[in-house]
Amino acid sequence: MARSVVGPASFRPSPGSIPESPGVYRFRGAEGRVIYVGKAKNLRQRLNSYFADFAGLHPRTQTMLTTAVDVDWTVVGTEVEALQLEYSWIKEYDPRFNVKYRDDKSYPYLAVTMGEEFPRVQVLRGAKRKGTRYFGPYSHAWAIRETVDLLLRVFPIRSCSAGVFRRAGQIGRPCLLGYIDKCSAPCVSRVTAQEHRTLAEDFCDFMAGNTGRFMKRLEREMRQAAADQEYERAARLRDDIQALLRAMEKQAVVLGEGTDCDVVALAEDPLEAAVQVFYVRGGRIRGQRGWVVDKVEEAGPGELVEQFLLQMYGDATPEALPREVLVPVLPPDAEAVTELLSEHRKARVEIRVPQRGDKKSLMETVWRNAMESLKQHKLKRASDLTTRSKALQEVADALDLDQAPLRVECYDVSHIQGTDVVASMVVFEDGLARKSEYRRFSVRSTEGDVASIYEVISRRFKRYLEERSATGELDAEAGAEPGIDPETGRPRKFAYPPNLVVVDGGPAQAAAAQRALDELGVDDVAVCGLAKRLEEVWLPGEDLPVILPRSSEALYLLQRVRDEAHRFAITYHRSKRSKSVKESALDEVPGLGPARRQALIKHFGSVKRLREATAAQICEIPGIGPATAETIVSALKGENP
Repeated sequence: MARSVVGPASFRPSPGSIPESPGVYRFRGAEGRVIYVGKAKNLRQRLNSYFADFAGLHPRTQTMLTTAVDVDWTVVGTEVEALQLEYSWIKEYDPRFNVKYRDDKSYPYLAVTMGEEFPRVQVLRGAKRKGTRYFGPYSHAWAIRETVDLLLRVFPIRSCSAGVFRRAGQIGRPCLLGYIDKCSAPCVSRVTAQEHRTLAEDFCDFMAGNTGRFMKRLEREMRQAAADQEYERAARLRDDIQALLRAMEKQAVVLGEGTDCDVVALAEDPLEAAVQVFYVRGGRIRGQRGWVVDKVEEAGPGELVEQFLLQMYGDATPEALPREVLVPVLPPDAEAVTELLSEHRKARVEIRVPQRGDKKSLMETVWRNAMESLKQHKLKRASDLTTRSKALQEVADALDLDQAPLRVECYDVSHIQGTDVVASMVVFEDGLARKSEYRRFSVRSTEGDVASIYEVISRRFKRYLEERSATGELDAEAGAEPGIDPETGRPRKFAYPPNLVVVDGGPAQAAAAQRALDELGVDDVAVCGLAKRLEEVWLPGEDLPVILPRSSEALYLLQRVRDEAHRFAITYHRSKRSKSVKESALDEVPGLGPARRQALIKHFGSVKRLREATAAQICEIPGIGPATAETIVSALKGENP
C-alpha cells in the first residue's frame, strides 16, 4: 500500500509502540536498504528525538530522514549488547549515513615474514598477512628503511625478494648485502635455516622493545674482545652498539619504561573530523596512524571517540589491544566500551583522559598532529567532493535525467575470438567505487558483444525482480526484511537497482541493454553506452551521440567507471582462460569427458600435481577405473596410451 504522506511523518511509529529498553535501530531507504544504524539506552526517547523537531536537526540528519521510508529496532538486555549489535550491523550493512573512519593515507609497516623458511624483513602496506610479524605503522617508508639499515649490522637477516634469493642459491654467490655483512646469506648456506630464524626472532624482540639484553650482551662481548686483544672484533662490536643506539634514538622515549598505551586525539569542524593515534610500547613511540571521517549527524566528541574505538579495535587481535587507551574525552557509554574491549582483549583495558604530566603533554602533541591532518585533508578533499558532485550533476544534465545518478552500474564483455566469454558489473555510488557490490558473469551467448550485453542485463535485472518479489510488500508485512536474505541475514546480491546503466560500446550495445530492460518491464533505470573510439555517449534510440566536452568532469567519471569495468572483466577472463589452458592437457585423453576432467582438476588442484600422481591415486576419484587411470598417466607422461 502506497504511503499517503511524504517525509518522516509517513513512517513515524506511534509513541506508545516504541519500548523504553536499550536497543539498536535501523532506518531503511526506498529499496529496503539499511541507510543508518544507531543504538540507544532508551529507544523511545532516542527515536522520538528524530521526529519531534525536524527543522532543528542537523542538515545531514534531515537528509537521512528524508531518504528513509521505514525504521525498525531490536531490543537488547544491556548497553554492551547494544554496542556489539550496532557494530555488527554497521559491518553487515555498510550504511551510507553512518560514521566511517577512513585512513587518510596508506601507512607503511615494518614486516618480518616469520611464516617463511627463511624470514625476510621488508616494508609492507595494506592488508596484513598471516604468519608475518608487523611493527608500526610509521609515517614514512624511508624512516623504516633507515632503521632496518642500522639493525642489519647486528641482525643480518634476509631482506631480498624471492627471485633474488632463488637466483643467488642457483649461482652459489650471494648478493651485495651478503658481501658487506648486512645479510647472513642463508641463500648460499652460510648459516642454517635455524640459525637464520634465531636472528629473525632476535630482530623482532629488539623491535618489540626488548632492547636491554642485546645492549648488555654486545657490551660484554666488546669488553671481552678487548681483553683478548681482538681489537678489530671489539671495534666491530662498538660500531654495532652505536648502530643500535641510533636506531633506538629514532623511537622517542615519551613515557615511563614498560608503559603500553594508545594515545587518541581528535580535531573536528562542523562537517569533518580527523583522528590521530600514537602507539606507545615500552615507553617509546612505535608508530602513528591517522583517520578522517564525515560527520553524518550531530555527533559530539564523545560519540566520535566511541565510534572510533569500536571500529579500530572491533576486528583487532587481542594482542593488538593495549592495556590503556588515552582519549581526549570519555565516550558516553564509557563503562560499556571498557567492558567490551576488556572482553575482547581477555584482560583489563583502561580508557582514560590524561589530566597532567607526560601523558597530558603527549596528548597535546597528538592533537596538534590531528589538527594538521585535518587541515591537509580539507585542502585535498574539498576539490574531490566538489568534483564528484559536479560530475554527477553534469551526467544528469547531459543524459536528461531527473536527478543525479547516485548509483551507477557499468557492464563490459571480454573474450578472445568468441571463446571464454565473460562480463563484469562494477558499481559506483556517489562517484566512488563500491567494490563489495561488483559482480562477474560467465556468458553463455557466443553471438557477439551485443548478444552478450543483452544476456547479462537480462540476467542481472531478472535477479533484481525475483529478489524484489521475494521481499515484496506482502512478505514485508509478514516480517521479512526488504533486500535482506531471510536465511543468511545478509543483503541480497542484486537487491538494489541503479539509477544509470552504462555499457561499454556504441548504439548497438546501448539498444540491446534497453531492449532487455523493456522486456522485463523495468522503466525507471536510464541506459547509455560509452564508445571507446571517440568517447561518444550513446542513448538508446538516438541517431546521434551525446558529445561531452573532453575536459568535463562527467566524461572523466564515465571513463573511470568504464575503465574499471574493463579491468574487472579482463581479470576474470584471464583467470578463466588460465583454467581452460590447464584443463586442455586432458582434452585429448580418451574416455575423459568434461565431468571427469573437472573432477580430476578439482581433486588434484592442477595438471602439474595430476602428472605427479600414480594410477592408484587417480583411481580414488569416483567414476575413474584402473584402465582409465593408466591411460591418464600414460598420456600425461607423453607415452602412447
